Amino acid sequence: MKANLILLLSVFSLSAAAQKNNLRKQVDVKADALQSQVVTWRRDFHEHPELGNHEVRTSGIIAKHLQSLGIEIQTGVATTGVVGILKGGHPGPVVALRADMDGLPVIERVDVPFASKVKTTYNGQEVGVMHACGHDSHMAILMAVAQVLSSMKADLHGTVKFIFQPAEEGVEPGQKGGAEQMVKEGVLENPKVDAIFGLHINSQTEVGKITYRQGGIMAGVNDMQIIVKGRSAHGAYPWSSVDPIVVSAQIINNLQTIVSRNINITENPAVVTIGAIKGGNRSNIIPETVEMLGTLRAFTPADEKTLVEKVTAIATKTAEAQGATATVKIPYSNHYPVTFNNPDLTQQMLPSLQRTAGTANVLLRPPVTGAEDFSFYQEKVPGLFIFLGGMPKGADPVRAPSHHTPDFYIDESGFVLGVKALCNLTIDYMETKTNHK
Repeated sequence: MKANLILLLSVFSLSAAAQKNNLRKQVDVKADALQSQVVTWRRDFHEHPELGNHEVRTSGIIAKHLQSLGIEIQTGVATTGVVGILKGGHPGPVVALRADMDGLPVIERVDVPFASKVKTTYNGQEVGVMHACGHDSHMAILMAVAQVLSSMKADLHGTVKFIFQPAEEGVEPGQKGGAEQMVKEGVLENPKVDAIFGLHINSQTEVGKITYRQGGIMAGVNDMQIIVKGRSAHGAYPWSSVDPIVVSAQIINNLQTIVSRNINITENPAVVTIGAIKGGNRSNIIPETVEMLGTLRAFTPADEKTLVEKVTAIATKTAEAQGATATVKIPYSNHYPVTFNNPDLTQQMLPSLQRTAGTANVLLRPPVTGAEDFSFYQEKVPGLFIFLGGMPKGADPVRAPSHHTPDFYIDESGFVLGVKALCNLTIDYMETKTNHK
């Protein structure tokens, strides 16, 4: 009896292992077959970009595709977001997969047939619109993932929630949007999400490679506004003034001591940047006020608290010492938490990434001081965010055009690896969380 039970369990285990391998083979075959379609989708999105909360054409294409696959959809989430729900043939966890949809106010310079010629108005100015960060590729990849997984739904042990999110790059003043708004509108509920995965194409990582980091992979960000108020005077009589330009210069210099003297950069980096300074309109008039705008980046709540406190103290006290006043607003218009990869989830899913791309092609990366609103999902549920190579093989990453620039360029041959990675992360996570061994 005992021998028969052991034999039965062994047969069951072998059968389950064979089924896992079969699913992975199916993913490879189906993803490879969709490679040209992914490129077609991406080029269409690239040629017709839309800014945050205006992704009407984009979301319509996505919704139609998901519906054609028999996936239940919700539209108009956080203004233009689309959510698809695919129920597998067996009970199990709920896995969310996210792609962002918005372009940027950038005029494209890349010489490709599908280059964007779109123009629109942003913050009262006429601007170009370009997918200068790769969101077009994210959408195309996730559309293919939806097609692959929907074709295998009878074998899935759980539910997949496809999140196509607007406004990752932020919205115009006075609007709400992005991941934060999607979370507020319940995107992680009904059904409740157990884990979420996302990827970002990277123009300075070679195609065929995936990079990851457990813990803080992308910085938390606060933007800030500092208003310095002094006393105006004729430029020929500066002794009659309290010069807010001189005070602002002193504040900017003093802010540089925050990271160098208060943050242990051997553990985590941090950034304090003033990106804009506005004051005065003539060479011979000392103005009354100066406005400075800047950004703070940190990888831990403690470091973020330090940055906010030090900026506030330095700005106000430096101004006070010169007889001026400084008003500091942090955050000024937006705050993203740290993009934090759950350490247990990261270690659990690392073998899945290594099987998909090859161990030598899955690389540990340093933290990125850019920010991502994927972090709002990770505040609520365990999440893993990875980078997918999009730089042509053999290219120099130092010379490769960076994100958010007019020359941003992506090698489309890397997309199929992204499709396989998200499919396998989903299937493998479901397997580890069910009784199906």
